[in-house]
Amino acid sequence: MAGNVDAKIVIVGCGIAGIAAAHRLIKSGFTNVRILEATGRSGGRIRTGKLGNTIIEIGAAFIHGPSEENPVFCLARDYNLLDPEALKPENQAVDVGEYPPLVPNWFTSSGQKVSPESMNPALELFHELVENTPQAKTHKQRSWPSVGDFLKSEVRRRTAKKWKDKDKRTRQLLLGAISTMLKEECCSSATHSMEELDLVGFSMYLSIKGVDCTFPSGSEGLVSNLMSELPADLVSYSRPVRCIHWSSKESGMNAVTVECGDGERIAADHVIVTVSLGYLKKHHSTLFSPPLPAQKLQSIHKIGFGTCDKIHVEFESPWWDADCEIIYLVWDDEEGISDHVADISKNWIRKISSFTVVKPSERGSHVLCGWISGHEAEHMETLPEQEVRRSITELIHTFTGDRTITPKRILCTRWFHDPWTLGSYCHPAIGCSAQDLKNMMEPLPKRGEQQPLQVLFAGEATHPCYYSSLHGALLSGWREADRLISHYSLTSPLHLDQKS
Repeated sequence: MAGNVDAKIVIVGCGIAGIAAAHRLIKSGFTNVRILEATGRSGGRIRTGKLGNTIIEIGAAFIHGPSEENPVFCLARDYNLLDPEALKPENQAVDVGEYPPLVPNWFTSSGQKVSPESMNPALELFHELVENTPQAKTHKQRSWPSVGDFLKSEVRRRTAKKWKDKDKRTRQLLLGAISTMLKEECCSSATHSMEELDLVGFSMYLSIKGVDCTFPSGSEGLVSNLMSELPADLVSYSRPVRCIHWSSKESGMNAVTVECGDGERIAADHVIVTVSLGYLKKHHSTLFSPPLPAQKLQSIHKIGFGTCDKIHVEFESPWWDADCEIIYLVWDDEEGISDHVADISKNWIRKISSFTVVKPSERGSHVLCGWISGHEAEHMETLPEQEVRRSITELIHTFTGDRTITPKRILCTRWFHDPWTLGSYCHPAIGCSAQDLKNMMEPLPKRGEQQPLQVLFAGEATHPCYYSSLHGALLSGWREADRLISHYSLTSPLHLDQKS
């Protein structure tokens, strides 16, 4: 920028999108930026915790596609937050799509450990189908109403030929493994069932090259590094916003008023809203005055927003192989292929399809992270910790056949019941299209010749192809900051303090 800009900008939410927007604006010479954060901490859905002495991620855990194309990877590298392994050029060059090559252990509900080789036919078939989901509207929509319908019908069709010579027990085990993979895919999309995902919408997400990696010291390191480069008084914590008063008619300076929960009214030229889609779904009618335009409202309802929770479990000693990175659980008593359970209050535990092995932050630490999504995850959140612990212990006894294994301690996430997020991240629900994601990022009032950009929108659910990801959220914050930077580069220097 040619000088400092004193336009008053309020950012609602201090998650990674809000932090990224503030960072970009301040570095570009904007001097009047403020973040209002409803909770007492920065980071939003980035949250690192500890179980015993092990660092665990309560929120975002992975850098999906750690390579030069990914801004989260580049920042993490520059801040020295990554393992040397993740920085290797060959690690960044691998195009693994959604499936990083993890070393698995497989257990069945008969208490048997089975070889990965015997499960490979199911794994290979499932990955092949997911990677070749019909991408265009060329298929007959009525043939497969959803991703789940496509996957299940194709599995049945292909296995009828491919596996016809296998005995009944082997076939049932392999189909059970397909159910396991479906449940795991539900966690990736934070959905209750793959039958809730739009077949065309599913292909909107783009993956970046690189083998997914984690932050060895916790993803909050990214937040603290970015925050350390911002003014100390930038964020007002425990300041929930009650209502954003904007004008559908263009009006000059301080056209927006942000009304806080405590009654304070803050005048602003621009407001960047970074709240979760879950929060927008529930509170849009009171959060904006006048109400949001019909087109944006429709898209808020059409894009899905679901829950993916983690159950971290610590053990005295490992019951998995030394090189194991993921444990898959296959129910061998289930008929057919399914990714959700019938009686949730009784059978919610069956939705847990895998445990990832948490890299130990010190010797002698043995922690697994169990994954659960959908209504089963939402039900799990309502249970007392001792009930979850009892169910997890029983699950492990069933699958290992070893009743001496006892969890030392557990820690569950509860994103659905978090009042500020009301879930985990978004997904393309049935009927959702690329236009809906475009509508999400459309500023208010609607685009005109001289758009005043009163209210702007950022967050993972506003990114057209990296929705649901950390890098999508970060890029959306930069995008809205750039929108304002460009606005002040083009408009008359009303708010510009020219440097001498």
